[in-house]
Amino acid sequence: MMNIEQIYTGCLAQGAYYIRSGKEAVIIDPLREVQPYLDRAKADGVEIKYVFETHFHADFVSGHVTLSKATGAPIVYGPLANPTFDAIIATDGQEFKVGDITIVAIHTPGHTMESTTYLLRNEQGKDHAIFSGDTLFLGDVGRPDLAQKVGDLTIEDLAGHLYTSLRTKLMPLADEVLVYPAHGAGSACGKNMSSETVGTIGEQKKYNYALRQNMTREEFITEVTDGLLAPPSYFPANVKLNREGYEDIDEVLTRGTRALSPDELESVVNETGALVLDVRGREEFAKAHIPRSIFIGIDGGFAPWVGALVKDVHQPMILVVEPGREEEVITRLARVGFDQTLGYLKGGFEAWEKAGKESDSVGIIDAAQVPGVLAKAETIVDVRKPAEWGSGHLEAAKHMPLSDLNAHLKDLPKEGSFYVHCQSGYRSMIASSILKARGFHNFKDVRGGWKAIKELPVATA
Repeated sequence: MMNIEQIYTGCLAQGAYYIRSGKEAVIIDPLREVQPYLDRAKADGVEIKYVFETHFHADFVSGHVTLSKATGAPIVYGPLANPTFDAIIATDGQEFKVGDITIVAIHTPGHTMESTTYLLRNEQGKDHAIFSGDTLFLGDVGRPDLAQKVGDLTIEDLAGHLYTSLRTKLMPLADEVLVYPAHGAGSACGKNMSSETVGTIGEQKKYNYALRQNMTREEFITEVTDGLLAPPSYFPANVKLNREGYEDIDEVLTRGTRALSPDELESVVNETGALVLDVRGREEFAKAHIPRSIFIGIDGGFAPWVGALVKDVHQPMILVVEPGREEEVITRLARVGFDQTLGYLKGGFEAWEKAGKESDSVGIIDAAQVPGVLAKAETIVDVRKPAEWGSGHLEAAKHMPLSDLNAHLKDLPKEGSFYVHCQSGYRSMIASSILKARGFHNFKDVRGGWKAIKELPVATA
């Protein structure tokens, strides 16, 4: 009996797949921590036969190398892939038997040149599902600007390849064929993805803008490349890790779970230049935190924001974390290639306070106070994304997207008061921590953000 399980990780908006038939199983696009796949295969009494990779991922570090080492299962890539480790480089149309089912490698270049979709044929030999990686999403297609450089290919060239792949390889499939993409809404690998995580070919031909029946190649290239935001700076580093291999996550965890006293933390920071990353709740950080530490809360879009704001994946880090969540944080950092966690503050921030160490805080005002401060505030800083800003904002505000905040610091007042807000509060506290670390102390964070502000009688645009 065939079984398909989508293993979805919300913080990365990423779907890995465990597929079982008879006494054999395969994994498609696994996460870096592979023990859950090993445990599942053991519980099911099956052998992991192959590890399939749809392409060299940019937004996360896959677990393919570790999983192959642990199981002996070969890694499979599609045509044109050039990993530096041993792998099967499938030909277009090559079939792989797994129990009573067949998985067919369909080369679908465009997102990247090695991008490959895997077609699953059931026990009766009927097309049942595709695992489309970043080639076809629900509501969107993969952006063509993330590939490793191949010759003189431009973004427009890649978009053209994607147009052909979709129309000659995927759209001809039967409408009832299921679509299992690698990502959903929230991923930076597309711009218009659905929050749904499973669909059908028929639905996509009906609702996906990029699959319109009469769409010309030129129209497709224009629409797919329009409005793309710059990819996060960590993406090339992740492609490199996925292509060349990486340190085993157990070694990363061993290094990162070193408990540091307050004095030891200060010593490590002085010796290594480590960033102190505070992942507690925003209210706790605002109340008190280690001076010059950066807040990126674990209970939010944690890993993508670390990747967007910490420009070097080799940056050493020390964690301030709620006791008991250390391994979770280190693992989530490693998923996006940040392997240099050097330890954590033993006993959490309470230990820092008990040691009598200096602390800092972030001033907060409630959104209800905004009307009263607008007249006297020199600046209102809105750190939301451009699309959010475009949907409505305060007339008095300046737009400084969080991902580009460092480039705008020169525009902020050194004297007088200013205020920072985002949509609901998570990103504005990240911004506040950055501002504090850069020497700005003459501002307050707006609790509730735009969600609360837009309900007030204030001037908006």
